[in-house]
Amino acid sequence: MDIDGVQVHAVVRGEGPDLVLIHGSSGSTRDFTFALVERLAPDFRVIVFDRPGLGYTGTIEDPTIERQADLLGKAAAQLGAPKPIVLGQSYGGSVALAWAVNHPDDLSALVTLASPALPWTTGLSTFYKTLSNPILGPITAPLITAWVSRDRVTQGVESVFAPQSAPKGYGDYFGPGLTLRRASLRANAIQRARLLNEIKSLSLRYEAISVPMEIVHGDADTTVGLHIHSRPLAARLDQANLTVLEGVGHMPHHVAEDDIIAAIKRASHRAALH
Repeated sequence: MDIDGVQVHAVVRGEGPDLVLIHGSSGSTRDFTFALVERLAPDFRVIVFDRPGLGYTGTIEDPTIERQADLLGKAAAQLGAPKPIVLGQSYGGSVALAWAVNHPDDLSALVTLASPALPWTTGLSTFYKTLSNPILGPITAPLITAWVSRDRVTQGVESVFAPQSAPKGYGDYFGPGLTLRRASLRANAIQRARLLNEIKSLSLRYEAISVPMEIVHGDADTTVGLHIHSRPLAARLDQANLTVLEGVGHMPHHVAEDDIIAAIKRASHRAALH
């Protein structure tokens, strides 16, 4: 679709209440279409977006989480989903939070999975610092794309799933070539480098969220910490229901599908009563 001059790519499946899925860093629609979408399609009209600069969606100037939410909200409305349930995983959850804060009338419920929500103290990795740098980034990105090995890609995928393992076939289906394009590497790094400051600003306004909220987070997630983000957020918002998945890492939508589907159905039920 063309949204304000930006090509936005979506995958749409199923029938029922509208449900938008927003992927995390280095991702694309393929993260959700690997398995989860087919399980949701009997009960929901599922709309999966590529975020700006990733997958097949074009880039935008100043790609903050708030501007990404604006763009995807317009795309959802163009698809006939003016008040969807909005789910985001990891970085996508931060975009979903921005959607709920800035457009509270343009969604019916909010679901976050392993999502950054509150400020943290750990520094940005050298990888992201270098790729997001306006001088070093354009030099480094071609070198990474030219020399990264298949084993390194596999190791990267497995590290995100730890302590679980990636499902069989996920590494190939995910499409490493999409993530390793020079433009996508840079776009992802720039977004990641800016996220902390954006969360600092957004987190001051969470009381503007007016819809039912389901928060799902694994207690073994070492990428986005449960006790830094989801637990204090749930304690702060009366309408937030927190589900903690014991022993689960950063990819609960793959390793705990039943729990995620249950959270989405709770959100849908609560939205109908809201």
